Amino acid sequence: MNEKQQVQHPQHLAFPQAMPDDDEIDLRELFGALWKGKWIIIATTFIFAVGGVLFALSQPNTYKAEVVLAPAGESSGGGGLAAMAGQLGGLASLAGINIGGGGTDSKAMSLATLQSRQFINAFITKHDLLVPLLASTEWNEGSGELVIDPELYNTETKQWVREVKPGESPVPTDWQAHKAFKTVFSTADSKDSGLVTLSVTHYSPIVAQQWVEWLVADLNLWMKDKSLTETKRNIGYLEQQLQKTDISDMRSVFYQLIEDQTKNLMLAEVEAEFAFKTIDPAVIPEEKAGPKRALICVLATLLGGMLGVAVVLVRFAFRKEE
Repeated sequence: MNEKQQVQHPQHLAFPQAMPDDDEIDLRELFGALWKGKWIIIATTFIFAVGGVLFALSQPNTYKAEVVLAPAGESSGGGGLAAMAGQLGGLASLAGINIGGGGTDSKAMSLATLQSRQFINAFITKHDLLVPLLASTEWNEGSGELVIDPELYNTETKQWVREVKPGESPVPTDWQAHKAFKTVFSTADSKDSGLVTLSVTHYSPIVAQQWVEWLVADLNLWMKDKSLTETKRNIGYLEQQLQKTDISDMRSVFYQLIEDQTKNLMLAEVEAEFAFKTIDPAVIPEEKAGPKRALICVLATLLGGMLGVAVVLVRFAFRKEE
């Protein structure tokens, strides 16, 4: 027997040869598939580009009016009970008076009021803004008037005709009006300078400027009335406490506080810009703020291109599996 005889392995024990992995992605095949489907990509991109242009051109112009405001100071908070706590000091505790402590920034309170549902709904009702807010579709630059959607509001009968669910009123609710108004106005509070920028965006530049002026005036009046009511209530409270104590020192403090509150009352009554003072008044904008038509066209074109590539790749994947 030959020592160099080679051992023959059975055929079924032979080592398997490396098989190609069907799951591996061949970049050449991938680019080839994209090249074969180039017309699908081009057609999809073209359709989306044309659609983006048509959509952008169909959107009406919008205009933004802005006003720059500065806080009027702490006068709006001068009528609060919390402001009197420091003046009373230990004498207030001696007389058993619990005024409470802690205060709220007057600017923060004014901005919170400006965004509150109560103030916005009262503002819309006072100036009758439901129709220009919810039924206008564009602004006629030639006539200077708003174009009202006849399917929402009938300008001849002065009635809302929009379609609603059974049981609902065609007249917009306060909830709907507040939600719509929050989309057209905004505030920006600069932490560095302390200035506040209030802006309104609308189809009509005249309406945008007018609403900004009304907002500032109504907010100042709202905060002023609130402070006057609080100051009068404080004076009544102090007069009641004055009648309850026989301590001469406490009576002197109460007289002084009543005098201070009376001064605050007089100053508040003559102050027009109570919460905010206008630094840069709103003007009628001459340039549109939107829509960003160029950006809409670019995004539509990119979306069409990506969709076309996705369609080609999906078709390539299904064909490869077959």
